[in-house]
Amino acid sequence: MAHNMDAHMKIRGISADLLDLLLRLGAENHPYEFAAILREVDGVISEIDLVPGTTSTEESASIFVDMLPLGTHKAGSAHSHPNGVLWPSDADLNFFPRTGRYHLIIGAPYGPDDWACFTANGEPYEIEVIG
Repeated sequence: MAHNMDAHMKIRGISADLLDLLLRLGAENHPYEFAAILREVDGVISEIDLVPGTTSTEESASIFVDMLPLGTHKAGSAHSHPNGVLWPSDADLNFFPRTGRYHLIIGAPYGPDDWACFTANGEPYEIEVIG
């Protein structure tokens, strides 16, 4: 039974359309960071929620955690690193466990390979681009 539960909790991938949107959001908000909450449907990250009260600067984007949407399909978060570093900062590692299981970092120059996925504890996690 635990095996089935683990399989249910795993993300199979991210929709190509959503990944394209996240890369565009990174470019459009550059040199400021952006942040969003990821939502999954049937194991595929395919939607985002932009959270009211989110603030962005060149150094960080802060989501007002009290404004996070309720729901069972929250998969994690996505945010940009305008400096292009595709590795979580200490602030990211403190934020990840509060917002879900999977976290995307979108980096400059925001091309098709300028992103990475991490688990809530900051471990790299490979996901497939679907569609």
